[in-house]
Order: sequence, then structure tokens, then C-alpha cells
Amino acid sequence: MSVSSTQLAPGDPIITVENVSLDYFKEKEPLPVLVDVSLTAGKDELVAITGPSGCGKSTLLRIMGGLNKATAGTVKILNSEVTGPRNDITMVFQNFVLLPWRTSLENVLFGLSSRKDLTAEQKKEKAEKALEETGLMGFENVYPGELSGGMKQRVGVARALATDPEVMLMDEPFSSLDDLTAERLRKEIHELLINPSTSVKTVIMVSHNVEEIIELADKVVVLSQRPAHVVGEIRIDLPRPRNKKSEEFFTWVDKVYSLLS
Repeated sequence: MSVSSTQLAPGDPIITVENVSLDYFKEKEPLPVLVDVSLTAGKDELVAITGPSGCGKSTLLRIMGGLNKATAGTVKILNSEVTGPRNDITMVFQNFVLLPWRTSLENVLFGLSSRKDLTAEQKKEKAEKALEETGLMGFENVYPGELSGGMKQRVGVARALATDPEVMLMDEPFSSLDDLTAERLRKEIHELLINPSTSVKTVIMVSHNVEEIIELADKVVVLSQRPAHVVGEIRIDLPRPRNKKSEEFFTWVDKVYSLLS
């Protein structure tokens, strides 16, 4: 039976990863990367995935987005299995991936180029709305080379939002930014993405920055060294906005580090 995300209560699963494994092959011998990974991300949740460098966090995210194929297991959005790229799941990359010869508006429109169900005018309306939501109105005709790092990432977020996704995947979205810019964008990102004015129902973010994770996430999934499996999940019970200088904040930081060590 088909289920609409509008019928779900906060916390009900939007995307489900069930027993996902991935093997690479070297000289016909399997090299396990992910082993039996399961997790869920619910409505109105920001879920962070963390683990040691090189453990397969970004690879798992790409499987969830239908960009990579798992060796075993399934990914579902509501009751629909993810077998390849699809309109209701979108991804924001750490290195912006903007076309330098296109303006901000043109880069956002590029994300809608495959949408045959929309007219050119409808695409432009969606692109302009996404730029407005990300604070970029007035910069529609500016090229990436003229934008700061934070503004470039905002264009990347706008391009993702314009596709009306239900699931947004973010791969180390702040790692290419300077500390001050990253801090400013982190303060806005949860409110920007998870609110009634956007189509986004859940956000899944890969990060190695534990303080960033505690600042943003509702739930943290911790992976082991490769071959990666889930070593623990922590639900972050802190009110927003979160005080990064509080003793309670660092208690949660220590909980995540204890699973990583």
C-alpha cells in the first residue's frame, strides 16, 4: 500500500536502510566495505552518519541516493525501493559542484534540466524560490567565481531544494568552508531545510566533525572501521538552538567519541 509522507507523524521512518553490504573486488577476491548496515531516518529528523576516515560513510550515502549499487540489502523511501537516482532524493556535495560558466540561477536550473513535467517558466519559478529560501535573491546573475565559499554552498543547497526532494543527503557539506563561514551556515541549516515551506522531510548528513554533529543532528549513527558496520546509535536530546559551550553539549560529544574510539 502506498504511503504519503503527509500521513506520517514526526519521527516516522521516511528512508530505511536494511542490511546493506558492499564488496569491492580485487583480482576477483571480495573486499568488504560495508557489512549489514541498517538505519532509519524519520520525518522532520536530521540524521548524522559518522565514523573513522575511509570507513565508507560517503559510499553509504551514495547508495542511499541511488548513485551506487549495494552488493546486498535494500534502501527504501517510504515503501518504494531505491534502485537508482530519483526526484524525491537529492544530494549536496562538499565541493559545491557548480558549473563556473553558469550564473547562480543557471546552476539551480541545471538541477531541473531532466524534469520533463515542468515548463521553462515553472522551472524558473522553482529556481528563484529556492534561491530566495537560501538567502541568495539579488545574486541570481552572479557567477560562482564571484561568490564566497558559503554562498557557493548555498547555491548547491538551492539547486537541491529546487527539485522538491523529500530526502536530502549532505556529504560533508561544511568541510570546504572556512571555520567562520561554516559556523554561520550550520546555525541556519536545520531551520532552512526542515520547515513547512520546503518539501524536505528528512536530512541525512555525513560528517567527521563531532561538535558539528551534536549541533545539528537529532540522531547519530556511528560506523566502525572498514569493513564498516553500525556500532551504535545516539538520539540527541538537546533543545534548539544548541549551546556549544554548555556542559550538557560536551556530554553528548563525549558519548559520540566513546563509540568512535
